[in-house]
Amino acid sequence: MASPLGPKYKLNNGIDMPAVGLGVFHSEPEETVAAVSSAIAAGYRLIDTAAAYMNEQQVGEGIRAAGIARDEVFVTTKVWMSDYGPEQTPRAFELSLRKLGLDFLDLYLIHWPVPSAFDATVAAYQAAIKLLADGRVRAIGVCNFDASDLDKLIQRTGHIPAVNQVELHPFFNQRALREADDSHGIITQAWSPIGGIKRYGEKAKASKEVQDPLSHPTVALLAKKYRKTPAQIILRWQIELGTSPIPKSVRPARIAENIDIFDFALTPGEVLAIDALDTGRRGGPDPQLVTVQSFAITAPQT
Repeated sequence: MASPLGPKYKLNNGIDMPAVGLGVFHSEPEETVAAVSSAIAAGYRLIDTAAAYMNEQQVGEGIRAAGIARDEVFVTTKVWMSDYGPEQTPRAFELSLRKLGLDFLDLYLIHWPVPSAFDATVAAYQAAIKLLADGRVRAIGVCNFDASDLDKLIQRTGHIPAVNQVELHPFFNQRALREADDSHGIITQAWSPIGGIKRYGEKAKASKEVQDPLSHPTVALLAKKYRKTPAQIILRWQIELGTSPIPKSVRPARIAENIDIFDFALTPGEVLAIDALDTGRRGGPDPQLVTVQSFAITAPQT
């Protein structure tokens, strides 16, 4: 088994989180066990799942198959919108733990802010604060929150999230949000970190406007210079920004490739060149418009 690869970020409550992780969104259950065990063998020590991904059980099986000690792997999952509430969220948390086969979580995230029902979002986060106080989870955070959502949540709960996981890639680099997160001491974590959402997302399918950061000439030239793949260039760019990328793959070779980014560094000018690819247009849903009805997903209740 490979040694852990990459740096760790210190969260605002003092615990360490690996900088790079494996995401398992859209990983089919039958593929997830092998993907997780392959990732751990390749040196990953952060695995990110969610109740709504329907593969928490397989993530737990993959961790056990890897033969790694529990305190050597950082496990994240998320509560789905249909389980927001003072009683619902703790029940959802316990169900996630049972599916994962774990006694505690490293990071528990609120999956979407639901601005049209923000009271429920606040109730879910308050329940997460209690889970943190009770020692059931080591850190808590949010996903897809913009700066105003963060301000409202902090004002109403008195608690600053440790992590904000958002869509972030060269074509949507979230500079203003990253600055807002930084001002609170929040680590920005990147889902779709190499821009896959711009290829397979619903917006791309509907508009037939497929945009791929991997094929952009700026990225391609840097890949040639450093003898790396375009994906490795973009993931290294994420590290240079101080974000935490969680690329998804179920292919062992690609999983290993995605974490092989710590034997080179981009120059400040090269980081700025990739920053300049920003279009200001997200590939995924607009968090300000999201409701439970926005997705054909209901997280399992049993």
